[in-house]
Amino acid sequence: MKKGWLKGLVAMALMTLTITACGAKEDPAATTSSDGGSKSGGGKLTVYSPNAAEINNPIIKEFQDRTGITVDLISGGTGELLKRVQAEAGNPLGDVFWAGGADSLESYKEYFQPYKTKEFDNLLPAYVDTNSYWTPFNALPMVITYNKELVSEAELPKSWEDLLDPKWKGNIAFADPSKSGSSYTQLVTMLTAFGKEDGKGWDYVKKLVANMDGKILSGSSLVQRAVPDKEFALGITLEDAALRYIEGGSQIGIIYPAEGTSAVPDGAAIIKDSKNLEQAKQFVDFLVSKDAQELVQKEFKRRSVRKDVAPVEGLPQTGDIKLVDYNFDWAAANKDEIIKKFTRITTGQE
Repeated sequence: MKKGWLKGLVAMALMTLTITACGAKEDPAATTSSDGGSKSGGGKLTVYSPNAAEINNPIIKEFQDRTGITVDLISGGTGELLKRVQAEAGNPLGDVFWAGGADSLESYKEYFQPYKTKEFDNLLPAYVDTNSYWTPFNALPMVITYNKELVSEAELPKSWEDLLDPKWKGNIAFADPSKSGSSYTQLVTMLTAFGKEDGKGWDYVKKLVANMDGKILSGSSLVQRAVPDKEFALGITLEDAALRYIEGGSQIGIIYPAEGTSAVPDGAAIIKDSKNLEQAKQFVDFLVSKDAQELVQKEFKRRSVRKDVAPVEGLPQTGDIKLVDYNFDWAAANKDEIIKKFTRITTGQE
């Protein structure tokens, strides 16, 4: 297999949108493997994913080409799709939940079937679920992003604390953590940075919400676009999303907050009682295979979760980024309570 498959597929996917949120299918009889040989149909698979289309489309197409498995893709926000998995318990319509913060997947683990990927021993121990309810896909540092045309170097924020400056009132893009898994991780990251046990973290969040001036966006993709589009001067987002906009020519920059950030992985999980279990296992194995991880990292600037994949060039190493002591189990166990409290704050009840 040639190393350039993903780059070509990215361009192809963006031009043709071969896979859509409504679940358009590729004819398995016409599927061609990555080495040019034809494949017969290998079954089917339904994937629920909050990933952006530019990531989903080429990866799923390559999986189809290699395996002959026809994939239906259902897109939506992390919270929305997890609620769908919950509602379908006992008779699932999906087979794999792919992406969304692993802490969000952990909080719904009763709806997933444990599966230890055949690549497990090649994965970095810091990112795996020892119970194998989910498999990590990429490590995702959370960052502050800014528009260079709206924010001067002199006023550049350097920390979470700096977001409380009145000059940024109503000019900070942040997604609703009840709908966005990455936003939930960001919320817990900030709570941890300022004190999640003594109430100081929530004191900070209350001040931040006030400085957002009621402008909470409905999804993480809106945050990613809002800063490059000059709708907001600042945003709280994923590192890889910001990097893709920078590579596309957007005049934005990235800040790793001085108090520390997090690099929680997103993940993939097989839905309990999946009707296409063997195909689901193949998909999970494919996501963490070495060549897929290398090329996703190269093309999308997403940090690999494998031991044997070289770091992303041009980025600070994960070990050089100040990280908070992110308590994964606490984030998963307290998700409902944290989101309810955040909602009370945003609606003026606290």
